[in-house]
Amino acid sequence: MTPSELTHQEEHLFAVLSGERFLKMEGLSNEVPFFIYPYEPEHALDVAKSKKRVKNRLASKGIEVREINLYDLSVDVLKERGDWDEVLEVESDLDKAEFTEMLQSMLNPQQHLAPAIRERLADGGFDVVFLTGIGEVFPYIRSHNVLNNLQSVVVGKPMLMFFPGRYEQSDTLGSSLVLFGRLKDDQYYRAKNILEQEP
Repeated sequence: MTPSELTHQEEHLFAVLSGERFLKMEGLSNEVPFFIYPYEPEHALDVAKSKKRVKNRLASKGIEVREINLYDLSVDVLKERGDWDEVLEVESDLDKAEFTEMLQSMLNPQQHLAPAIRERLADGGFDVVFLTGIGEVFPYIRSHNVLNNLQSVVVGKPMLMFFPGRYEQSDTLGSSLVLFGRLKDDQYYRAKNILEQEP
């Protein structure tokens, strides 16, 4: 992706996210207001800067973004439960598969992450939710699991997930999230590609 393509995407994001249609979730015909911004993983730093600029521009228009970074949230959840020190302690003793399995149970999207996100959104003082940190929490948190568990949590406001990879949509195969452009996360049918939305 060239710098001009990224600038174009940033302008598109801002135009869509600041539009009444998006904020009022019009034209969704009862579908969940979840959107995906897929980007090439090697552009993660540029996308992070772009995201920050979009947030600032939205704020200057009175549109409040609440960002949930899954990595930071995971650390917070483990610290709140008093598990953080144990995780650090056992990491070097466990092999990768065992460590992943332990984190997967400690950070189960339904039991732990969805309630923690609900808590962070409870005040309702925002217009859009940004879900970030997807690449940092792989493989112990899978994005499609998080999305499935947020359908009853993020309600009444649109949510945009920043996804380092491809969001492939096919009439015959459905939609799938391909993390880092290599790993098929799983099929997820309900989100829309933000880059295909009309401002």
